Amino acid sequence: MSTAAAPVRSGAVLADLLPAARHRYAVDAALVLGGAALTGIAAQIAVPVPGSPVPVTGQTFAALLIGTALGARRGFLSLALYALVGMAGMPWFAETSSGWSMPSLGYVFGMLLAATVVGALARRGGDRSVLRTAGTMVIGSAIIYAIGVPYLALSTGMSLSAAVAAGLVPFLIGDALKAALAMGALPAAWKILGRRG
Repeated sequence: MSTAAAPVRSGAVLADLLPAARHRYAVDAALVLGGAALTGIAAQIAVPVPGSPVPVTGQTFAALLIGTALGARRGFLSLALYALVGMAGMPWFAETSSGWSMPSLGYVFGMLLAATVVGALARRGGDRSVLRTAGTMVIGSAIIYAIGVPYLALSTGMSLSAAVAAGLVPFLIGDALKAALAMGALPAAWKILGRRG
């Protein structure tokens, strides 16, 4: 009898390793709801940034991990649920905010797209080594800023350079730390499971 773990089929993400043979839709629904809730909880870890209407939060890290672990479809649905429920009034955006009128709402839209993209990259092995995970996180973060910063400029009347100074530059060190955490956590999860692709 062999004790080696069976390899995961090509295109798998971490969530695909959950046993769910007869209850796939229930498991997927629970993952989507859990992903939205985790993002809402992580958004409450917020530190104000002087001179910026955008705080440092845990929600971008959660959104990228959710997209990577759940894959593009479930990651998209999780962040879409998070965005829609928050815009409808659930106070689970950063600093218990909600609604449509926040200057940081563009970052939420960016997270929605980023979770989808990093989920697609994870299906291609983008989370199975340190370097690939780093690249996946950089791409996801770039997508968030590519939507969040222009939205911040438009919603506040800032110039684009002022929006970059207030909505991008103060967050680069934190994003590097978040990427480093993901670079350790995601490949380690695959390795612990004995399922390196």
